[in-house]
Amino acid sequence: MQDLMATWPEIVAPEIPELKSVQVDPTRTALLVLDLQKNNCNSERRPRCVSAVPGIRKLIESARSKSVRVVYSLTSKADPADILEDVVPLANDHIVKSSVDKFFGTDLEDHLKQANIDTVIIVGTAAEGAVLHTTAGAAMRGFNAVVPVDGLSSSTLYAEQYTVWHLVNSPGTKKRTTLTRMNMISL
Repeated sequence: MQDLMATWPEIVAPEIPELKSVQVDPTRTALLVLDLQKNNCNSERRPRCVSAVPGIRKLIESARSKSVRVVYSLTSKADPADILEDVVPLANDHIVKSSVDKFFGTDLEDHLKQANIDTVIIVGTAAEGAVLHTTAGAAMRGFNAVVPVDGLSSSTLYAEQYTVWHLVNSPGTKKRTTLTRMNMISL
Protein backbone atom coordinates (compact mmCIF):
# COMPACT_ATOMS: atom_id res chain seq x y z
CA MET A 1 0.00 0.00 0.00
CA GLN A 2 2.86 2.37 0.75
CA ASP A 3 4.15 2.01 -2.84
CA LEU A 4 0.71 2.81 -4.17
CA MET A 5 0.36 5.83 -1.89
CA ALA A 6 3.75 7.11 -3.06
CA THR A 7 2.29 7.55 -6.55
CA TRP A 8 -0.03 10.20 -5.13
CA PRO A 9 2.33 12.51 -3.23
CA GLU A 10 -0.43 14.68 -1.89
CA ILE A 11 -4.10 14.29 -2.48
CA VAL A 12 -6.13 17.39 -1.79
CA ALA A 13 -9.82 16.88 -1.18
CA PRO A 14 -12.00 18.58 -3.78
CA GLU A 15 -14.39 21.37 -2.91
CA ILE A 16 -17.58 20.33 -1.19
CA PRO A 17 -20.35 19.99 -3.79
CA GLU A 18 -23.16 22.52 -3.63
CA LEU A 19 -26.39 21.40 -1.96
CA LYS A 20 -29.55 22.60 -3.66
CA SER A 21 -33.16 23.06 -2.63
CA VAL A 22 -35.38 20.68 -4.54
CA GLN A 23 -39.07 20.86 -5.45
CA VAL A 24 -40.45 17.53 -6.65
CA ASP A 25 -43.82 16.52 -8.05
CA PRO A 26 -45.22 14.00 -5.53
CA THR A 27 -47.15 12.19 -8.27
CA ARG A 28 -43.95 11.53 -10.25
CA THR A 29 -41.56 10.88 -7.37
CA ALA A 30 -40.67 7.80 -5.34
CA LEU A 31 -38.66 7.63 -2.13
CA LEU A 32 -36.20 4.73 -2.14
CA VAL A 33 -35.20 3.59 1.36
CA LEU A 34 -32.15 1.38 0.94
CA ASP A 35 -30.97 -1.39 3.25
CA LEU A 36 -31.87 0.12 6.63
CA GLN A 37 -31.57 -3.19 8.43
CA LYS A 38 -30.82 -4.19 12.00
CA ASN A 39 -27.58 -5.96 11.03
CA ASN A 40 -25.99 -3.02 9.18
CA CYS A 41 -27.55 0.10 10.69
CA ASN A 42 -26.52 -0.14 14.32
CA SER A 43 -24.17 1.62 16.70
CA GLU A 44 -21.45 -1.02 16.33
CA ARG A 45 -21.32 -1.21 12.54
CA ARG A 46 -22.56 2.19 11.27
CA PRO A 47 -23.31 4.70 14.02
CA ARG A 48 -23.85 7.44 11.42
CA CYS A 49 -26.65 5.35 9.97
CA VAL A 50 -28.33 5.24 13.36
CA SER A 51 -27.99 9.04 13.57
CA ALA A 52 -29.64 9.45 10.15
CA VAL A 53 -32.70 7.30 10.93
CA PRO A 54 -34.83 9.98 12.69
CA GLY A 55 -34.46 12.32 9.71
CA ILE A 56 -35.21 9.50 7.28
CA ARG A 57 -38.28 8.55 9.29
CA LYS A 58 -39.49 12.16 9.11
CA LEU A 59 -38.88 12.20 5.34
CA ILE A 60 -40.85 8.96 4.97
CA GLU A 61 -43.74 10.44 6.96
CA SER A 62 -43.67 13.60 4.86
CA ALA A 63 -43.58 11.57 1.66
CA ARG A 64 -46.52 9.43 2.76
CA SER A 65 -48.52 12.56 3.67
CA LYS A 66 -48.13 13.70 0.03
CA SER A 67 -48.89 10.22 -1.39
CA VAL A 68 -45.32 9.76 -2.60
CA ARG A 69 -44.59 6.13 -3.38
CA VAL A 70 -42.16 4.61 -0.85
CA VAL A 71 -40.02 1.66 -1.95
CA TYR A 72 -37.70 -0.34 0.29
CA SER A 73 -34.71 -2.48 -0.48
CA LEU A 74 -33.02 -5.30 1.32
CA THR A 75 -29.60 -6.82 0.96
CA SER A 76 -29.62 -10.18 -0.80
CA LYS A 77 -29.76 -12.26 2.40
CA ALA A 78 -32.21 -10.13 4.41
CA ASP A 79 -35.95 -10.39 4.97
CA PRO A 80 -38.54 -7.65 5.59
CA ALA A 81 -38.42 -8.44 9.32
CA ASP A 82 -34.80 -7.21 9.28
CA ILE A 83 -35.82 -3.62 8.44
CA LEU A 84 -35.39 -1.20 11.33
CA GLU A 85 -38.59 -0.69 13.34
CA ASP A 86 -38.32 3.11 13.04
CA VAL A 87 -38.68 2.93 9.26
CA VAL A 88 -40.75 -0.23 8.80
CA PRO A 89 -42.64 -0.45 5.50
CA LEU A 90 -46.40 -0.44 5.25
CA ALA A 91 -48.16 -3.51 3.88
CA ASN A 92 -48.55 -1.99 0.40
CA ASP A 93 -44.98 -0.67 0.07
CA HIS A 94 -42.91 -2.32 -2.63
CA ILE A 95 -39.76 -4.15 -1.47
CA VAL A 96 -36.89 -5.29 -3.67
CA LYS A 97 -34.02 -7.55 -2.72
CA SER A 98 -30.66 -7.26 -4.46
CA SER A 99 -26.98 -6.58 -4.08
CA VAL A 100 -25.75 -2.98 -4.37
CA ASP A 101 -27.71 -1.88 -7.48
CA LYS A 102 -31.34 -2.27 -6.46
CA PHE A 103 -32.41 -2.20 -10.13
CA PHE A 104 -30.27 -5.22 -11.02
CA GLY A 105 -32.24 -8.46 -11.06
CA THR A 106 -35.38 -6.85 -9.59
CA ASP A 107 -38.62 -5.35 -10.86
CA LEU A 108 -37.77 -1.88 -9.51
CA GLU A 109 -37.51 -0.21 -12.93
CA ASP A 110 -40.83 -1.68 -14.10
CA HIS A 111 -42.50 -0.79 -10.81
CA LEU A 112 -41.42 2.85 -11.08
CA LYS A 113 -42.17 3.22 -14.78
CA GLN A 114 -45.65 1.71 -14.41
CA ALA A 115 -46.35 4.40 -11.80
CA ASN A 116 -45.02 7.16 -14.14
CA ILE A 117 -42.18 7.97 -11.75
CA ASP A 118 -39.39 10.09 -13.21
CA THR A 119 -37.64 11.19 -10.01
CA VAL A 120 -36.31 9.14 -7.12
CA ILE A 121 -35.17 10.39 -3.73
CA ILE A 122 -32.54 7.99 -2.44
CA VAL A 123 -31.63 7.47 1.22
CA GLY A 124 -29.95 4.58 2.98
CA THR A 125 -26.78 2.70 3.71
CA ALA A 126 -24.10 1.93 2.61
CA ALA A 127 -23.26 5.12 0.76
CA GLU A 128 -20.55 3.49 -1.38
CA GLY A 129 -22.76 0.45 -2.00
CA ALA A 130 -26.52 0.71 -2.32
CA VAL A 131 -26.74 4.52 -2.52
CA LEU A 132 -23.98 4.95 -5.11
CA HIS A 133 -24.92 2.03 -7.33
CA THR A 134 -28.69 2.51 -7.15
CA THR A 135 -28.30 6.19 -7.98
CA ALA A 136 -26.12 5.26 -10.96
CA GLY A 137 -28.67 2.61 -11.94
CA ALA A 138 -31.47 5.16 -11.74
CA ALA A 139 -29.57 7.69 -13.86
CA MET A 140 -28.74 5.10 -16.50
CA ARG A 141 -32.43 4.22 -16.73
CA GLY A 142 -33.46 7.84 -17.24
CA PHE A 143 -34.60 8.73 -13.72
CA ASN A 144 -33.57 11.95 -11.99
CA ALA A 145 -32.07 11.28 -8.58
CA VAL A 146 -32.26 13.46 -5.50
CA VAL A 147 -29.75 12.43 -2.85
CA PRO A 148 -29.88 14.09 0.56
CA VAL A 149 -26.38 13.91 2.03
CA ASP A 150 -27.80 13.61 5.54
CA GLY A 151 -29.79 10.56 4.44
CA LEU A 152 -26.83 8.41 3.43
CA SER A 153 -24.31 6.73 5.66
CA SER A 154 -21.35 4.41 5.73
CA SER A 155 -18.88 3.04 8.21
CA THR A 156 -16.37 5.75 7.23
CA LEU A 157 -16.69 9.43 6.44
CA TYR A 158 -14.40 8.98 3.45
CA ALA A 159 -16.89 6.58 1.81
CA GLU A 160 -19.67 9.12 2.28
CA GLN A 161 -17.51 11.94 0.90
CA TYR A 162 -16.35 9.89 -2.06
CA THR A 163 -19.90 8.81 -2.89
CA VAL A 164 -21.18 12.37 -2.92
CA TRP A 165 -18.25 13.53 -5.06
CA HIS A 166 -18.72 10.63 -7.47
CA LEU A 167 -22.45 11.25 -7.93
CA VAL A 168 -21.97 14.85 -9.08
CA ASN A 169 -18.81 14.25 -11.10
CA SER A 170 -19.24 10.90 -12.82
CA PRO A 171 -20.29 11.02 -16.48
CA GLY A 172 -23.08 8.54 -15.74
CA THR A 173 -24.70 10.44 -12.87
CA LYS A 174 -23.72 14.12 -12.88
CA LYS A 175 -26.49 15.33 -15.20
CA ARG A 176 -29.25 13.50 -13.34
CA THR A 177 -28.24 13.80 -9.68
CA THR A 178 -29.04 16.65 -7.30
CA LEU A 179 -27.44 16.76 -3.87
CA THR A 180 -29.47 18.24 -1.06
CA ARG A 181 -30.45 17.82 2.59
CA MET A 182 -33.66 16.19 3.71
CA ASN A 183 -35.06 19.52 5.00
CA MET A 184 -34.36 21.14 1.60
CA ILE A 185 -36.78 18.85 -0.26
CA SER A 186 -40.26 20.21 -0.96
CA LEU A 187 -42.81 17.56 -1.79
